[in-house]
Order: sequence, then C-alpha cells, then structure tokens
Amino acid sequence: MSDILTITLNPTVDFSTSAKRVRPDRKTRCEAAMRDPGGGGVNVARAIHILGGDACAFAAVGGHMGQILLSLLGREGVQVHPFDIPGETRQSMAVTERRTGQQYRFVMPGPIWDAALVKSVLAEIHKTVPKDGYVVLSGSNPPGVPDDFPALLERQIYGTGARLVVDTSGRALRQMVTGPANPPYLLRMDKAEAEELAGEALETIVALAQFATHLVKRGVAQVIVMALGSKGSVLATGNERWHAAAADVPVRSKVGAGDSFVGALVLALSRGEAPPQALQKGAAAASAAVMTDATRLCPRAEANALVAQCPLAQLE
Repeated sequence: MSDILTITLNPTVDFSTSAKRVRPDRKTRCEAAMRDPGGGGVNVARAIHILGGDACAFAAVGGHMGQILLSLLGREGVQVHPFDIPGETRQSMAVTERRTGQQYRFVMPGPIWDAALVKSVLAEIHKTVPKDGYVVLSGSNPPGVPDDFPALLERQIYGTGARLVVDTSGRALRQMVTGPANPPYLLRMDKAEAEELAGEALETIVALAQFATHLVKRGVAQVIVMALGSKGSVLATGNERWHAAAADVPVRSKVGAGDSFVGALVLALSRGEAPPQALQKGAAAASAAVMTDATRLCPRAEANALVAQCPLAQLE
C-alpha cells in the first residue's frame, strides 16, 4: 500500500476544448475535446505520479462515466481504490476562447449521497489508510455529504499514525475554522477564502501569514497553508512563518495548479522534507502547471527546474 492516500468523493471526467469565440444564444463550434480524470484528490494523486512519487487515489465512482474515469487513471498508471456509488460520476467542461484567451468552466454537481453512504465510505477509507502515511482530502463534497466530513475522517483515521491534509472550500472550510473539532495536520486555502474567514482584506503577505498563525493557535490545524496566486504561498506552524514565491512564468491555464501544489507539497513531506522546503516544492509545481494547456498538470522536469525560481523567505 502506498504511503499516500488521496480521497475524492466527487471526482469528474474533465473535458477541455477551445473555440474561436463564445457568445450567448449562438452555437459554439469547438475543437476536438481532450478528456482527463479530474477532481481534487484524483489530480493530487496524478501530480504525485507525474513527479515520480506513488499515491493511491481513493475515488467514489458510479455509472458509465465512473468506468471512463477509472480507465483514464489506469492509462496514466495511477493506483486506484474505487468505491462504488449509485448514480453517475459527474462531468465538467473547460472551453477556452481563442480570441481572448479567456476560459469558461462548467462543473456539474455530482450524485446525491445519504447518511448510509457516508458511513459506508468512512468504513472503507479506514481499511485503506496508510499507517504513518499521509491522507489527502481534496475537492468539493457531493450533495448530501455533511460539512463536518473532514472531522469525521480525522476521527476515522485516528490511531493509524497517518496525517490528514485537507484542501476544501465553502461550508466545509468554514465548519473547520469556526468550530474546529478533530483538526487535521494541514489545512490549505486561498487568499479569497482567508479574507472571507477573517472578515477583512488581507492585502500583504505578512497579514496573511499572521492570520494563518492565528488559525494554528486556535487549533484549526497544526500547519496552515495559504495560496496567493502569482504571489506564491505562505505556510504557518506553531512557531514559524514562511513564504515561497511563485516563479515568473507565462500563464496558459490555471486549472490544476492548486492540485499540483498539494501533490508536490505532500510528496515532499512524505519523503521527510521539512514544511518550508515542501512549500517551495509546491510553489514550483504550481508554477509549472500554469504553463500547460487546459487540464494538464505539472511536468516533472519543469517543476524540478523551477524550484530555484521560487525562493523561500522566513517571515517575522
């Protein structure tokens, strides 16, 4: 069993294409679509595989699209632990308008879960948790999954020695911050989410790092990571704050940058690297990902080469 397990409750089959122009009430003539496996944890596992690591992708799948998802992951050589659910795995589509370079993204909600299915998936995850490894919960909750699922998951893996990394958003993120219970090892969010939680603008890197430290001291997580887009990322522990710059690279598509970041970060941590160095590896992988088209992730050679262009700085 891999020492990294990623969990995706709401994976997707991603379609990406381009059109000369996108206008309302008109047929949009598109190029041939590319099809990729998607969803937060799925992409994290893919990124780890691309970067030369090994991760098992635990994915809830159903119907014809679920089988397509498993087939796509199999072609990439990603280890998968499928969890069968009723209904059909969702689809998403990204359409790039060539005239302007703007990208339009359409994301479906996914199958509806009930309490019995939530209980069943927690039991199945417990069987697959890598002892003393890392568990990455990434992506949106399907309809019906409770907002406190990260806390339920942390309770489920307690005693295995595994460290939980969570990259979520919306109500689930607010639940973790406003009522921390069974906190994870690491929680990641972006600048907009941090400002919403703080109730104020956080205009500087130092202000964001201070808020991250505040969350650590409140017991939200042992490590807080905040993504700042082109300004890189910050990381706070109980006694340190760090910033890793993003490399100055041409941006083709931001899709997959966050998942590439998490994949590189967790891979580095699993190899025994300290959190600041793992932050730097994550920033380099995210920078590599934005240089690629559509739903492509971080090329390994580029991610390795960009580490030196993502300098680390310790913050006061």
